[in-house]
Amino acid sequence: MNETAMRARAAIDLAAVRSNVRALRRRAPGAELMAVVKSDGYGHGAVRCGRAARAAGASWLGTALPEEAFALRAAGDTGRLMCWLWTPGGPWHQAIEQDIDVSVSGLWALREVTVAAQACARPARVQLKVDTGLGRNGCQPADWPELIAAARAAEVAGELTVTGVWSHFACADEPGHPSIPLQLTAFRQALADAAVVGLRPEVRHIANTPALLTLPEAHFDLVRSGIGVYGVSPSPEIGIPEDFGLRPAMTLEASLASVKRVPGGHGVSYGHHYTTPGDTTLALVPLGYADGIPRHASGSGPVLVAGKWRTVAGRIAMDQFVVDLGGDGARPGDPAVLFGPGDRGEPTAEDWARATGTIGYEIVTRIGTRVPRVFLDSEVHDEGVGGQGGRA
Repeated sequence: MNETAMRARAAIDLAAVRSNVRALRRRAPGAELMAVVKSDGYGHGAVRCGRAARAAGASWLGTALPEEAFALRAAGDTGRLMCWLWTPGGPWHQAIEQDIDVSVSGLWALREVTVAAQACARPARVQLKVDTGLGRNGCQPADWPELIAAARAAEVAGELTVTGVWSHFACADEPGHPSIPLQLTAFRQALADAAVVGLRPEVRHIANTPALLTLPEAHFDLVRSGIGVYGVSPSPEIGIPEDFGLRPAMTLEASLASVKRVPGGHGVSYGHHYTTPGDTTLALVPLGYADGIPRHASGSGPVLVAGKWRTVAGRIAMDQFVVDLGGDGARPGDPAVLFGPGDRGEPTAEDWARATGTIGYEIVTRIGTRVPRVFLDSEVHDEGVGGQGGRA
């Protein structure tokens, strides 16, 4: 690793984030870009990655929770910022005071944000969400006329400004899925209905990362990218990051905690689901499910150690797991790279996703706070996997 002797670290290449944002913008030249930094920037660090995205031309940042948006403001972000996951009694006042666009999907939320705006003596910035088929948040089409009429009345009264109308795809990561054109049709109808009552939103948006990459007809005024900002593919059906000029920004690595020779037939980790086939060398990687390493990767997770891909031997424990080096050698302190961009022979987050039956989103997002984020910038100084950088 390096002289800082960290147990483990997630190295975040901010140059990759900036490069990804530029590549994404090129895919949607007629639209603004929102970089989604929810869940601490998908585990990469929301504040630092948000700044990098802004520097590369992202005119909006997006979060799920109000607290995530407030943290960005507290860190000095002053640009356009949207937050969409609200529950009754939420901190509407604070969002209004901090010029955060809030999402409204129903009359209860419209009432709450209007009351908050009256108390703040300033209009709220509201984006109305319509459910075009995802079936999560969003106003059902049957209820849409009532919501947009009420929103327009509040706008005329000076209580809010409808800055956006938006929705979200269900299956854009499956190109050709029959729901895609149906959702687009429903969204266009919702926009037409909003126009009839006099709403003139600044931005209309439905495209997430897969739609940004493959559906130019869905770009409208604004496209939202989350996982693409961090260089991870939204799905195998869409393709690998390199297909779109994207580069994974996170490299997860650890220092080997132990290296020892053991005889054949030696059980490894809880339950002895793995036993050594012969005399061999076992290396201990000090990361476990408390750090976000999926326990489902027991016996299947790939790791680069001593220049070769290894597979997790036996069960992943809370703080550690073992790899069998066979006839190869290593020393305590040598690096074990779980995933990274892949251009130095290491596995990628997608490799871990395949090994555990999940998606790349989950692999990077679940890396816990026990693993320090170290921010590198390969455009300024290529630190490499073992380089030093500023810590969060």
